[in-house]
Amino acid sequence: MSLLAADRQEVVNFGCRLNIAEGEAIRAAAREAGARDTIVFNSCAVTDEAVRQARQAVRRALRERPGADVVVTGCAAELEAERFAAMGARVVANDAKGLAKSYINTVSPRRRGPISGRFETALAEDGPPPSRGNTTSFSTSRPYSPALSGPDHARAFLGVQTGCAHSCTFCATVMARGTARSATVDTVLDAARVALDRGQREIVLTGVDLASYGDDSGTSLAALVEALLTLPIARLRLSSLDPNRIDDALFALLTQEKHVMPHVHLSLQAGDDMILTRMKRRHRRADAVRLTERLKAARPDIAIGADLIAGFPTEDDQMFANTMALIDDCDIVFGHIFPYSPRAGTPAARMPQVGRAVARTRAALLRKANARRRHAWMDAQAGRTAAMLVERDGLTGHAENFAPLTLTAPAEPGTIARVRLTARDGERMIAERLGA
Repeated sequence: MSLLAADRQEVVNFGCRLNIAEGEAIRAAAREAGARDTIVFNSCAVTDEAVRQARQAVRRALRERPGADVVVTGCAAELEAERFAAMGARVVANDAKGLAKSYINTVSPRRRGPISGRFETALAEDGPPPSRGNTTSFSTSRPYSPALSGPDHARAFLGVQTGCAHSCTFCATVMARGTARSATVDTVLDAARVALDRGQREIVLTGVDLASYGDDSGTSLAALVEALLTLPIARLRLSSLDPNRIDDALFALLTQEKHVMPHVHLSLQAGDDMILTRMKRRHRRADAVRLTERLKAARPDIAIGADLIAGFPTEDDQMFANTMALIDDCDIVFGHIFPYSPRAGTPAARMPQVGRAVARTRAALLRKANARRRHAWMDAQAGRTAAMLVERDGLTGHAENFAPLTLTAPAEPGTIARVRLTARDGERMIAERLGA
């Protein structure tokens, strides 16, 4: 992390794609507020490690820039507001992170004592803000405002939903973001047009529980995708989906619509039914296997990604083996794998723990197994042609199936180039352009 010079604003994002998208709203709000010498940390709380990284970054900023207005927002700020405030930072609620008034600094940071940090909230006319860990205080009467990432990448991340209506035993997100809320279709379309107007050819829809989009407003994710496809979007990609929420309409779009990329990332979390039950997940192992088999049968070029947790409480060797086998059974090539870490206030934190060392070891084994699967899949891509979205550097990008590519010679950034894949080089495929 590099901190900008005084009189500037900097936004440092941690965690998910939704945070990346919301970081642009923070940046715009800080500009509108005329913030100077301000550093905003948009934190994540999905794991203890994510929170630790945020605390470390805040401490460094306070040490290296004692005159700066150091602001912390995001999920970790919701769950540990007092701790960040005690460090000397100013804490802004998740629901207020996109409001200019949150970045109007009325207290001199130089005069603020070590425990005088403030918990900033949205004003009453903007609806009630969230309190720390109390989901009942989140505003549920207002739709979510779409969050669009900046123009610095060829792909645009578009946040269309926040919060979650489920109660997975390991997850603190519902405490940090409240119940599920969706952006309206019209506001999502307006945000997508902004991305298209600045030349971004691919839009990635994201959210805390993306598949639940529209539950609060009588629409659906499939309906939103259909509406977006009326725009001249070359490539539309969806981030993590709850396998239990892929209905027939969404399944048809994922497998039949050419502008929807053949890349499905599933929130699986585990491959053992007892662990899934203790997690309070809404699917079972056979459901995940059957879904991926149906996806691959309907669209053979689909690449499967998945979130997996290693070392969940009570997980024994056989339960872990069932999750390990899921990598092959579901043909998972893009695994998002992390060791379980207890989150305060969640039911799983009160269950018998397997220990952090065991969780880390099992996560490493899962990553190794997933790397073998991914490398074999990538090696099989050699000799095939693909459409590559060229990133801003003119050399790197992704194929339709999300295979990471590197060109042998530069191409115009932001374009979609036809390429032939030649060989794997580590975690990327080498690609040669076809034609002019």
